[in-house]
Amino acid sequence: MRKVTFLIDGFNMYHSILSLKRKTGYSTKWLNLASLCTSYLHLFGKRAKLGSIQYFTAFPHYLQDAAKINRQETYLKCLEAVGVKINLGRFKEKDAYCPHCKIMFLKHEEKETDVSIGVTLIEVFLKDSCDVAVLVTGDTDLSPAIEKSRVLFPKKMVICAFPYARKNKELAQLAPGSFSIGAKQYIKHQFPNPFTLPTTGEKVAKPPRW
Repeated sequence: MRKVTFLIDGFNMYHSILSLKRKTGYSTKWLNLASLCTSYLHLFGKRAKLGSIQYFTAFPHYLQDAAKINRQETYLKCLEAVGVKINLGRFKEKDAYCPHCKIMFLKHEEKETDVSIGVTLIEVFLKDSCDVAVLVTGDTDLSPAIEKSRVLFPKKMVICAFPYARKNKELAQLAPGSFSIGAKQYIKHQFPNPFTLPTTGEKVAKPPRW
């Protein structure tokens, strides 16, 4: 029996959802990641079992947008209620230069997510908590972590589940067996509105325009 763990790059997934909205008009931010990930277990055999689902993200406090933060908190509450583990990073300030304006300016970048996913990938294999790790991302910054995990744990399997419009050839070569998540899967695996938290019975409404 194979135990499968999913490690989800929240920002890569979010921009994938925006791409889907621009191309098709479907808004799928109310995505039930537990349902989505579980639907792919059959790819790893009839007896495949879910290890864990971990979601990596950060709150954009620098935007000073309370409504945006509240929407994100609402969504994370729903994810936690269906068993998804939330791993929070943070945004960092960074000096940037505009070659057209010839000026320096301050920007914010989320730089901890890739490192956190990479460390967690090594950790789940080291603790032998899963046989297969599925990285839900199309970000090549995770290439070194994939390469190192294959060297250290040759009996384990790492594959990528590419979010919609995020397929990456480099990652596909590093992780044979990788696959893409289609638009229909995003649409199919939405939380009901309202969503009743199984732990408390609280009804949580989908944020407006989601």
